Amino acid sequence: MTAIAKWFYPVVVLALLWNLMGLFAFWTDVTMTPEQIAALPAAMQEAYQSRPLWSVLATAAAVLGGTFGTVLLLLRLPLATPLLVVSLLGVVLQDISFALDPAARALVDQTVIILQGLVLLIAFGLCYLARMAGQRGWLKTG
Repeated sequence: MTAIAKWFYPVVVLALLWNLMGLFAFWTDVTMTPEQIAALPAAMQEAYQSRPLWSVLATAAAVLGGTFGTVLLLLRLPLATPLLVVSLLGVVLQDISFALDPAARALVDQTVIILQGLVLLIAFGLCYLARMAGQRGWLKTG
């Protein structure tokens, strides 16, 4: 095993915090009560109710894969890589769903586009980091 770069653990801890925020946001979203949904602006209610189940499942894959993947990356376990790939695929499917949903597209502004782009970039970066860590021998084997 090669020496692990000094930046590896701080980057992975930040990634874990990022993914925990995503997990919290997802949990908050899927546990909304009917009263909370009714309190949303009409356009948000329509977007919330029009999203297909596969979109919600893609988001679950993105946040769960990202969270568990970064925990495993922090522990330097090779299973981190496929979980982070699942997370990236979840983000891509989530973005596709968002692009296909007219109610969701109606809510798009520059901030949403920037945030979704950042989510995609970080998911891609974590896949790259996990792959690189494996290639450099930073992940535990056997």
